[in-house]
Amino acid sequence: MASPAVFTGASAAGRVEAELRRAIIALELPPGTRLSEQEIALKYGVSRQPVREALIALARTRLVDVQPQRGTVVVKFSVRKMMEARFIREAVEVAIVREACTAFSPQSRQRIADLLDVQEKAAGRDDHASFQRYDELFHVELAEGVGMPLAWEAIRDIKAHMDRVCQLTLPGTEVMLSLVEQHRRIMAAIDAQDAAQAELAMRHHLTEILRALPKTEANYPDLFE
Repeated sequence: MASPAVFTGASAAGRVEAELRRAIIALELPPGTRLSEQEIALKYGVSRQPVREALIALARTRLVDVQPQRGTVVVKFSVRKMMEARFIREAVEVAIVREACTAFSPQSRQRIADLLDVQEKAAGRDDHASFQRYDELFHVELAEGVGMPLAWEAIRDIKAHMDRVCQLTLPGTEVMLSLVEQHRRIMAAIDAQDAAQAELAMRHHLTEILRALPKTEANYPDLFE
């Protein structure tokens, strides 16, 4: 569980939303889990009102489904939603890397170099949680590097749906190392100011999860719609 200190100064509803979001993405609350306002309130030491607000916020991002008279349920994976999420994310991130080939912050470039090194080490020790954290920071820094942090904010909630499935599609070191190499290819194209190659590398990277979907759905049918 994330340290409460991470949410210092946040509202009770914000703290609960952040922790539930983390647990849903990590599959600690797997698809189909029924959530109880009372149990969540007791767990986090808050009243039911901030829990209700947190669940409404999560419903807006479609991570949970609030069903009148039936309660709240963590949504199951949807292949259709995954395809839609990938489509939207690809449109934004391809635009980012093409812009990066025109101008990219040297400070962001150095931070990405450091991130890829620590991400590779996380993959080497099969540290899935750290790997995914560095993965997200890589994409955040790409947007920061072209001066468009709001572009990342626009797709953050969409990415959450992909991240849940990634918990099942990144089973070991070999797969994670291949994704780090894909990141390095994206950056090599940016360094060369080759927009066409950067776009190609990003599109390939973002379709990785789609290539794994059929097998994942076959292995975990109960988690899918």
